Amino acid sequence: MEPLTAAKIQKVIYVTYIISALDITLLFVQFSVTPYLARRLGFDTLWFGYLQTTVGVIQLLGGPVFGRFADVFGARAALCVSSLASFVYFVLLAAADSTFLLFLHKLPAVFMHGLPGTQMIVADLSANEKRADALAKLGLCFGIGMITGSSLGGTFSTRYGEKLTAYMAAGGSLIILMLVLIFIPKYTKIHNKIDKNVVFQVMFSVFTMNFFQLQPQQNGYLLAYFGVVQMVIQGVVIGRLTVRYSDKSLQLFSVGLSSLVGLAQVLVTNVFQFCFVVVPMMLSLSIFNVITDSMLTKSVPASDTGTVLGLCASVQSLLRTIGPTIGGFLYETYGVASFGYIQFTVSATVFSFLLMSRRKSAHN
Repeated sequence: MEPLTAAKIQKVIYVTYIISALDITLLFVQFSVTPYLARRLGFDTLWFGYLQTTVGVIQLLGGPVFGRFADVFGARAALCVSSLASFVYFVLLAAADSTFLLFLHKLPAVFMHGLPGTQMIVADLSANEKRADALAKLGLCFGIGMITGSSLGGTFSTRYGEKLTAYMAAGGSLIILMLVLIFIPKYTKIHNKIDKNVVFQVMFSVFTMNFFQLQPQQNGYLLAYFGVVQMVIQGVVIGRLTVRYSDKSLQLFSVGLSSLVGLAQVLVTNVFQFCFVVVPMMLSLSIFNVITDSMLTKSVPASDTGTVLGLCASVQSLLRTIGPTIGGFLYETYGVASFGYIQFTVSATVFSFLLMSRRKSAHN
């Protein structure tokens, strides 16, 4: 295999960012379709939670396998599998006209792990000291995808219906496949040295639909606003923070901020207040996700980065497995404020644990 020069490495990373942005765009197009399609098919909040739990179980099972597959066969092969699975996923979504088919279309999600795949490429091709910043730029791509996907999904779903919107997303999956085949090298492992808010997040679509009474296009605008916030945080804020502060300090800060966000969520009564709370919410989530991925990939050999990122994705899938069902029950039984109270309790507990661990390490 021809060695990767610095210029080629940078080109691959840039294309990876484009692939990530497109993949997230399709994800948020789906977010603009599924909740409203589910409501049209008679789903209530609890049943929508069951639907999201199904996705969590499926991706929980597929995450470690996908990660190991990427380590053995390369990130290009793994991303090809992910994009093909995404194509099937959206074609089945377009055909879903019953409860059974809506659940059935989630099955290809077992192979849909585009974000861990792009994280693996960036982790493989970036040096240790620049890894957190490089991974943060993937978060910038997340913001771009959130804006584009929410806007396109909301507009297309309102004007042309869910079916055409799903077919559009299927076409986008094929574009990703072509980019992967053309630009991503077979192997990207060039470094041989060793290098929460969960319940609320997974229930966001149904939350905005029911609590704020938003239509698909309005929901798309709200998600686009979140995307702008995400872009500013990932593109401007996190890079500077990682240069000035250690990973452990930023991790502690993100968890502490998350606990305060939980209390703020309790007070939210309208969409404008929610837009203010979103800023610290996105900041805490972004810092925590980037720092966690950075710390994990630095703690294992380069040959195992795909596996550890796959396992990390499985943890998130586990939370998506139990989160929607719990979230649906809490929403129906105790209301929206329960999300904030639980987030505060969990985050404050984790913050206390991390703080005690850090003080114990300092004394030793």
